[in-house]
Amino acid sequence: MSVITVLPEHLRNKIAAGEVVERPASVVKELMENSIDADSTRIEIEVVRAGRSLLRVSDNGRGMGREDALLAFERHTTSKIREESDLFAVRTMGFRGEALASIASVARVKLSTAAGEGAAEAGPAVPGTCIEISGGELRKVRDCPAAGTSIEVKDLFFNTPARRKFLKSDTTENYHITDTVTRAALSHPHIGFFLQREGETVLSLPAASSLRERLVQVHGKDFMEGLQVGEAEGGRMGGAVFVSKPSFLRNNRGSQYLFINRRPVRDPGVTQAVYKAYEGLLPVDRHPLFFLYLEMDPSGVDFNVHPAKREVRFENKSTVFHFVFQAVRDVLRRGAETDRHPEGGHPLPPPFHASGGGSAEGIGEVPYPEEMPVSGAGYAVSEAMNTAYALSAPVLYLGDTLVAIPERGGLLLLDYHAAHERINYERLLKRTEIQGYPLLFPHPVKLQSGEYEVILSHLSLLSSLGLEAEDFGHGSVVVRSLPDLLRDADSGMLLSDVAAALLRKEERGIDEKGFEPVDALAKAVAARMACHLSIRGKEVPDGVRIAALLKSLARCENPDSCPHGRPTKIFLSREELRKMFRK
Repeated sequence: MSVITVLPEHLRNKIAAGEVVERPASVVKELMENSIDADSTRIEIEVVRAGRSLLRVSDNGRGMGREDALLAFERHTTSKIREESDLFAVRTMGFRGEALASIASVARVKLSTAAGEGAAEAGPAVPGTCIEISGGELRKVRDCPAAGTSIEVKDLFFNTPARRKFLKSDTTENYHITDTVTRAALSHPHIGFFLQREGETVLSLPAASSLRERLVQVHGKDFMEGLQVGEAEGGRMGGAVFVSKPSFLRNNRGSQYLFINRRPVRDPGVTQAVYKAYEGLLPVDRHPLFFLYLEMDPSGVDFNVHPAKREVRFENKSTVFHFVFQAVRDVLRRGAETDRHPEGGHPLPPPFHASGGGSAEGIGEVPYPEEMPVSGAGYAVSEAMNTAYALSAPVLYLGDTLVAIPERGGLLLLDYHAAHERINYERLLKRTEIQGYPLLFPHPVKLQSGEYEVILSHLSLLSSLGLEAEDFGHGSVVVRSLPDLLRDADSGMLLSDVAAALLRKEERGIDEKGFEPVDALAKAVAARMACHLSIRGKEVPDGVRIAALLKSLARCENPDSCPHGRPTKIFLSREELRKMFRK
């Protein structure tokens, strides 16, 4: 008796849906790609309950006749390719023919479409076709008035409760939907994108005349002023490059975009090429922003690597790496020439000081105490740490954020950035020595749409940490108060980092259903704020500041590690050192 059986079609579709439809944002992505391929100039997305209850994507592009509309929901039916060679010359967003069948197998779907140019502004709706499918089963086909194509997806994962259970909070799922729409909009500026949630418009991006205009629509003029722009061409490749100035960096990788032939993708090799171009210009733990729009011969890139088409494979990775490296480096060099100092030298990034003024005192650090006990010849003793360090002796700087300090009985290796993070992290959490600092002029901050939604969802949490902000509308918030320690911080960069920390924590399962979510989220935000407060690698503190830092660290509850779990200090005893030298 055979033990191998052929799976029924509905089960095959559900398995395929597991690869293509990961979350509501996956549905939005697939449906928008079909709208883009249909030459739409306007795409509208409606969301209810973060896509759990309803997702609707409507466009004014070429619709379908009844026969094509029915075939579109069959597995591996597509108008994009005809033969094997077409897979290596893909110029459309979609091509596999899996999306609609996969979506329809795990939701209740209604399609309304009419063949021809379906622009609503061209006239009243024309006779079209309506199709209703539930869980992969065709329920109804009828005539209906339609313009372009509209696909309504209700009760996503209604028949796969295990998948539905693993969806994150509404805030997180809404973030991913907004991010997905934003990426499509950034890569297709000639198309208008409009996102509604619970009946309210949260993203309105009319068709733009250029990539620059679209970037301004999404991020604002101030953001664009921090970017350097250029174009590159060579061999079978070309494209536009938007990269951040060496003085306009972030603490996270949130604003790094790669588009190949207008498709948003990820590739670690391209990212590495960008960082290589910034070599010598990046302080520790700082990241460039970039928007790379590469155009290349489709035969030189394979988009058929990942079920969701997020990753690519290049025919010649080395050629792409060197092209991106050279393009970014040339843009940075031209920017340096434009901003050349009067003396004729190339401007380097300004020394990166901590947000609060670049000194232990200025960022809320305990100043060197006059009453610090002294014993011996210039040695100060910290009772809590049971160690001694010479304040008058030179602190040996080892590079990065590491220093070596002679101690009784051995050598102390200190990561002063990690130590400072631990100190400020505990202060923020305890709300001690932390006061809100009202800004003389409230600061409006333009955020990415996804960041904007995350911040609005956690205003009360931020307020408890001394950061007072309120909704200003149109993707902006007004910052009215900052923690006293962060009074000189870049509000935009700080809020962007806080949003990234909140989203990362929720993605790991801390949401409104999780265990002590407010406390967990507060810790995540405090850790990110503490990073903003802390001394950086470009700023080397002297012995007096190191002494004050060690005393403050000794008062912490967990002095041995930073909020991210990295060691703050390592002590090497004389015995250990002797063993290393085989004595």
